[in-house]
Amino acid sequence: MAVKIRDVAHHAGVSVGTVSNVLNRPQEVATDTIERVRRAIDELGYVRNDAARTLRAGVSATLGFVVLDGQNPFYTDVVRGAEDEATRHGLAVLYGNTAEDPDRERMYLDLFREQQVRGVLIAPYGDVAQRLRALRGAGIVPVLVDRFSGDARFSSVSVDGIEGGRLAASHLIDSGRRRLAFVGGPFDIRQVTDRLAGARAAAENASRDVSLEIVATPAMTVEAGVRAGAAILARPRQDWPDAVFAANDLLALGLLQAIVTDGRATVPGDIAIVGFDDIPFAAAAAVPLSSIRQPSRMIGRTAVRILLEEAGDPDAVPRQTVFPPELVVRASSGRV
Repeated sequence: MAVKIRDVAHHAGVSVGTVSNVLNRPQEVATDTIERVRRAIDELGYVRNDAARTLRAGVSATLGFVVLDGQNPFYTDVVRGAEDEATRHGLAVLYGNTAEDPDRERMYLDLFREQQVRGVLIAPYGDVAQRLRALRGAGIVPVLVDRFSGDARFSSVSVDGIEGGRLAASHLIDSGRRRLAFVGGPFDIRQVTDRLAGARAAAENASRDVSLEIVATPAMTVEAGVRAGAAILARPRQDWPDAVFAANDLLALGLLQAIVTDGRATVPGDIAIVGFDDIPFAAAAAVPLSSIRQPSRMIGRTAVRILLEEAGDPDAVPRQTVFPPELVVRASSGRV
């Protein structure tokens, strides 16, 4: 039988109201009373019913976070930043990984709505506008993460992916590369198309002839990068690109693995590589990886701050926060 708050009160020799104050407003309770109540909680194994508390108070102590790819260390760091900020406000973050599956994405959004979380952060995969409007209609604040909200209906926190793609391709071109390949996909992910758009702009505006081909991948994973690298190396040597810009670091690390394992090409001598995200593994690769850095933890912290501001002010106007990307040059993209 579940232990109730009145059982704790009886065990500690205090009123139910005192136990409630210890749990919710400990600053109003004497230190010795707090210790007595907490000791009773531990001895009885009492667990507070937060769902019931939410219904009574009308305010949840949880946030939902739906991420695009839980295996990508970039999103791990974004979630950590969000947790750091949420903890400062006494909130917990419930996390769901869609693994680039729109059905799972819809499931998590519906689940967080049913649980009446205070707000939802989402790095979206599919078109979730209708469900985000439903969240807002239910009093739950949605904030887009790693995705710019072009129509300004929802707040968003992101990095300028087009500028990041331009920085990566311009660096390769300035390093003397002429035959560039963009490796990434699927192309219904906005981040992929933005990064490609930036790379295209750099190639089109180059002062010398530069080609840019697209090597599509079904996912943004190390395994997909390995397969893309193998496909490139299966061509005649004269058809190899002399530089690759990968849509994220996991793809870039897979490419690097394929090239090193094959042994016929060197990085950066024959093929230079630049990734995107600057995850911790980038600097530790066999050939340290050049990358476009995103302020991952700051993105998470900022998204939570905006969410809480909007939760506290129903009339708040959604805003788009865009951080500038930063090119980090390492050994994988040396000059020819």
